[in-house]
Amino acid sequence: MSSALDDLLARLAEAEQSPGGPPLEKWQPPLSGDIDIRIASDGRWYHEGTVFQRTALVKLFSSILRREGEDYVLVTPVEKWRIQVDDLPFIAHSVARLERDGISMLLVTTNVGEELVIGEAHPLEVQISADDEPRPAVEVRAGLWARVDRPSFYQLVDWAESCTENGRTELRVHSAGKIFTLGSI
Repeated sequence: MSSALDDLLARLAEAEQSPGGPPLEKWQPPLSGDIDIRIASDGRWYHEGTVFQRTALVKLFSSILRREGEDYVLVTPVEKWRIQVDDLPFIAHSVARLERDGISMLLVTTNVGEELVIGEAHPLEVQISADDEPRPAVEVRAGLWARVDRPSFYQLVDWAESCTENGRTELRVHSAGKIFTLGSI
């Protein structure tokens, strides 16, 4: 492991962790530089070209990941390291339907084990790529998004209702009192 990574791990171990996770918004250190960590489009994390083998380490680093403009950085109270992200930093790999007090909710689980209810705090967006493929994503926190994997998106499409307005038919899902459009048909 490189010394920059060792230092980052040591600083992280020293940082106080609140029950809701590290207070990243309070930490404003200057940029320390770039560190050779990359999150691939399939959600795997690499350091110096080698995939992280320990899931706990990926979860730890993901807890201090922040988006600043176009950059992704790992932040502690005293240092900030820029990393590379190929697409989005997380993958939403499963989706489930729940109901509470008569309100339908869609629950997604990310590759780092976070469970999120699609809704106001965690909106679902579907953009269309240049080759007309849907690119669904759900916001995890503060500008960090998870790419919804294909099986989960197909499950959402299966649960969707069609709605026609002004001659245009869309597929929509409902979750936590909000409506999210998956695309037009």
